[in-house]
Amino acid sequence: MSDILSKLSDCIEFGKINLASPFPPQMKEQEGADELTAKALAQGINPQNVLTQGLMPGMERVGVKFRENKVFVPQVLMSAKAMGTAMLHLKPHFLSGAAKQKGTFIIGTVLGDLHDIGKNLVAMMVEGSGYKVIDLGTDVDAAKFIAALRENPGAVVGLSALLTTTMVNMEKITQEIKQALPDTLVTIGGAPVNNDFCNKIGADNYSADPQGVVEFLNTKVA
Repeated sequence: MSDILSKLSDCIEFGKINLASPFPPQMKEQEGADELTAKALAQGINPQNVLTQGLMPGMERVGVKFRENKVFVPQVLMSAKAMGTAMLHLKPHFLSGAAKQKGTFIIGTVLGDLHDIGKNLVAMMVEGSGYKVIDLGTDVDAAKFIAALRENPGAVVGLSALLTTTMVNMEKITQEIKQALPDTLVTIGGAPVNNDFCNKIGADNYSADPQGVVEFLNTKVA
């Protein structure tokens, strides 16, 4: 890996957004993900390599640390912000075909539930791992998921819920998706659900943390 991609990976891991950012303290007055991504592309480094060798390894390390309780939500959000800044430089290359994403992930919090922190963390981590993410937001019914799937054939769906009372909606949405598009993979997550519930409702995967969703996608899609 080139030196600039290694530095870029560190910026993602530690949440260094740009030169002006004071966070993290040990990287103060150093260039961040914004400047280093622009420099890497200007030097002629392949956009795909910027993604797979610079951005994704840093995001993966954050995901593992979060799973192991070595970092917490604020750190993940800073890493995701650094990732988002870098992705602004890469998106034109995705549109032109010079760089490719692994697949498409459609995510939303199910009907009746307005909580979005967990959903947002998953969306950020999945995007940082090289996938196109379509975030439908909160309080999403089956029709919206199915419409998004028809527009994005082969996409994987992620359903989130925090309220126990909306577990029944998660079950209905999963079943309606499977009836309309039987080959669709559905992964679920959220505080009230577990692997037994996943099996009961006919979903394909349960993950207790964002990194688990990434690993499922990497197994089934990439």
